[in-house]
Amino acid sequence: MTAAALLIVAAGRGVRVGGDVPKQYADLGGKALLRHTVERVLALPETSCVLAVIGNGDDKLYGAAMEGMDRDRLMDPVVGGETRAKSVRAGLEALVPMAPGNVLIHDAARPFVTPRIIRGVITALDRHDGAFPALPVVDALWLAKDGIALEARSRNDLWRAQTPQGFKFKRILDAHRNFPGDAADDVEVARAAGLDVRVVEGSEANFKVTTPDDLARARVLLDRFASLD
Repeated sequence: MTAAALLIVAAGRGVRVGGDVPKQYADLGGKALLRHTVERVLALPETSCVLAVIGNGDDKLYGAAMEGMDRDRLMDPVVGGETRAKSVRAGLEALVPMAPGNVLIHDAARPFVTPRIIRGVITALDRHDGAFPALPVVDALWLAKDGIALEARSRNDLWRAQTPQGFKFKRILDAHRNFPGDAADDVEVARAAGLDVRVVEGSEANFKVTTPDDLARARVLLDRFASLD
């Protein structure tokens, strides 16, 4: 299996979580949430290097969160932009001198990504331009306006996207360079460029910490996460 560079998007503000610091620096079991994410992906031999894209002015927060970590494969962070797409673009440009064959792009706020997911994404890149983990939508879907239900929508063929989203490096770099505006995720950028993207099996444990309830859930899950794969 070919190793991949891993880009962690950690430039957001995370205002919905609340607190005095951006959510990626929120305390989770005595460590910053971002620290858990970085440690998790660095533990895998399938990641050739890890690069975090951080917010403007977050240098001290990042330095404190990463204090004492082995910097052998952890690169110095780069500063992102005002949108997610611009932050990812900044990270990709920083990886150009390394010319990795594949790159995985991961949300900092998903600290429970499993080795199975990462390996599944990398394996899919042998045959596809891109790949990402996702889970099928199982709840009923309703269109509503002003709090009033209007009509049901089919959930057939709908998936809840997760990260890491992996791509052939040169192709996703070109896609970002030619993509106007912002995007929901990197799959949107890839598809706009005509890239072939494969869906692989995700995990309910690989949720994104977005709200205070998510952070509380993460603190509970942390106690048993060592057994997850």
